[in-house]
Amino acid sequence: MKRRHLLAAIALLLAPSAAFAADNAPFDTLLTRYVVASPDGVNRVRYRAWAANTADRAALDAYVAALERETPSQMARNEAFAYWANLYNAVTLQIVLENYPIRSIRDVRSRTLDPRGLIGPWRTERVRVEGRRLTLDAIEHDILRPTFGDPRVHYAVNCASIGCPNLQRRAWHAATLDSDLDAAARAYVNHSRGARFDANGRLQVSSIYRWFAVDFGGSPNGVLAHLRAYAAPALSERLRSTSVVAGHSYNWSLNEAN
Repeated sequence: MKRRHLLAAIALLLAPSAAFAADNAPFDTLLTRYVVASPDGVNRVRYRAWAANTADRAALDAYVAALERETPSQMARNEAFAYWANLYNAVTLQIVLENYPIRSIRDVRSRTLDPRGLIGPWRTERVRVEGRRLTLDAIEHDILRPTFGDPRVHYAVNCASIGCPNLQRRAWHAATLDSDLDAAARAYVNHSRGARFDANGRLQVSSIYRWFAVDFGGSPNGVLAHLRAYAAPALSERLRSTSVVAGHSYNWSLNEAN
């Protein structure tokens, strides 16, 4: 009897469990308070109001600090995905609030030179998780993308820009992760900043599909297949008769609410 209880206790300790999940309620509250769903389909953030609210800035800092104390390596898959995406988004918000007012997140420079020549804060170490110092780039490109192998990562992380997929009005939660990611993908693909046909009938898509083409099938055909998977009927119909991506664009303006 004692041996059976011991084995059960060991199994409970070793098994990935929701018990390791971070408490996202504080982040839910902050996002609901400051993220605005605009009529044009772009979620924007009330940075001015947030920056002026000392208590809510402290609440965001406390949330990030709480995430740093978690052990994502022991989380179940969806819990870990949600954890890393929430951490990325919370740290991005911290960066904007610390440097506000700015016109673009690229106005904030990294302390380490980006080999891609990209201007922005993505290569500055910001957090320590399980003893490892991490940048935003490390969270996205060393953890989220290779670990989960899911192109929907790009709809989960937000770079505080108009061109980026929306920052959601609540944290990512494991229980609803798949449906929420699908909804985020559909919202972006069917918005003009994700995919659109110009006045000459040529397909223009977000630069995300060029920068991270490897995550979307590794070719224009792969990108088109991905877009068709999430496109609404009218867009899907036009995509079916399209074989060429004519151009890419991205708006780095701050996703600030007026």
